Amino acid sequence: IQGQIDYEEHPAIELRVQARDKGVPPKSTHCKVLIEVVDENDNAPEIFTTLLLESLKEDAKPGTAVALVTVSDKDGGKNGIVHCALKGSFPFKLETSYNNHYSLVVDGPLDRESVSLYNITITAADEGTPSLSNSTFITVHISDVNDNAPHFPAPVINAFLSENGQAGGLVTKVSADDSDTGENAELSYSLLDSSSSSVPITTLININSLSGEIFSLHSFNHEETRRFQFQVMATDSGVPPLSSNATVNVFILDENDNSPVILPPYSEPGSVNSENIPYSAEAGYFVAKIRAVDADSGYNALLSYHLTEPKGTNLFRIGSSTGEIRTKRRMSDNDLKTHPLLITVSDNGEPSLSATMSMDVVVVESLDEIKTSFREVPVKEESFSDLNLYLLIAIVSVSVIFLLSLVGLIAAKCYRTDGSFSRYSAPVISTHPDGSWSFSKSTQQYDVCFSSDTIKSDVVVFPSPFPPADTELISINGDDTFTRTQTLPTTGKI
Repeated sequence: IQGQIDYEEHPAIELRVQARDKGVPPKSTHCKVLIEVVDENDNAPEIFTTLLLESLKEDAKPGTAVALVTVSDKDGGKNGIVHCALKGSFPFKLETSYNNHYSLVVDGPLDRESVSLYNITITAADEGTPSLSNSTFITVHISDVNDNAPHFPAPVINAFLSENGQAGGLVTKVSADDSDTGENAELSYSLLDSSSSSVPITTLININSLSGEIFSLHSFNHEETRRFQFQVMATDSGVPPLSSNATVNVFILDENDNSPVILPPYSEPGSVNSENIPYSAEAGYFVAKIRAVDADSGYNALLSYHLTEPKGTNLFRIGSSTGEIRTKRRMSDNDLKTHPLLITVSDNGEPSLSATMSMDVVVVESLDEIKTSFREVPVKEESFSDLNLYLLIAIVSVSVIFLLSLVGLIAAKCYRTDGSFSRYSAPVISTHPDGSWSFSKSTQQYDVCFSSDTIKSDVVVFPSPFPPADTELISINGDDTFTRTQTLPTTGKI
């Protein structure tokens, strides 16, 4: 051997050999020598790939072919038998088409939002000893489909807007994300009316469909509207488009735009506020209580009461939070008889607003001189409600039942009384020839005798045999007439 022998180039070498002698003339002969080269595993497999798709959609179904893979080995025998496989874990697999030809196909779900590009390693190894192998890379790009709806950072968004703001002011800005790309991630915003809202939301606010900025259309008053709610919808430009909603709560922040209002009876127009206290009042004597309200809220509605009185007196004090006016000490002869007081009610807003009222406190000698003034308070006429109707029906029903019961009771009483009279016979009076007469009632009989000097009119008393032992009084007149009554006690004389 004087050169490199390569099985892959010449698996067999054919030589022609000539043998010649040196005679004259020389003689020669020829033969052919065939040398068979035994292969050794000195060549690694080769891999050839062909991509079928520039990019693979993320919704591709399993079994979709991505690339063709071909492997070869120049060695022979077992040294040329090659096995091909994927190195690593991928949602792909190699399927054998025919000898040393493979197809790279999808073998699992794809999600561009998770992995947008795969670098797939393909290895090929022969069966030689030692085994030789080779590898190559295939890059697979995953293209987007509109499979993700827009997503807001939170389902509820709270925005705060000061009252009395100018129309057109920025309320808030909403922003949603879309995991897709390209047109599938281009979003537009719109307003949705709440079913419980009595006023269309589009009359209150407006939204920039591209930026998501929300602007007010007019000024708001905290005392009238403290909160309103609406929904914002974000829609992408995919086919078909996907959307999602978020609820926006707009809270109107209070400003100190309302002064305190003093409540009756000290706020009646045209009234002179006056209170009387006795000269003997001790320290802490209750004079009056001032009440006030503020239409604002929070610290803007937190009220404090202050008192101003003539210099040098220093007789009264007021509770800064309660509004109660009381005496600070006993009164002396040097004190005024009438004390004009100026009460100021202030809120805690910035800047602070206040209301004032005046009151005259008159000192009297005794409590008997204190006259309570009654102020007529207008009564608000209420409409005749259903409750009043039911109450009236109930009262009438009870009254009718009571009257019917009373009439029935009286009728039953009269019936029993008439029956009791029927059980007894009427009294019988008999006249005798001698001028005497007898009186009988039921089973009792009375005999009465008169002498010649009987007066024109006498009274005869008969005891009654029945309880309650009433006595019947018989008046006998000279003209043979008599009158009976039951008024005397049981016992009596004739």
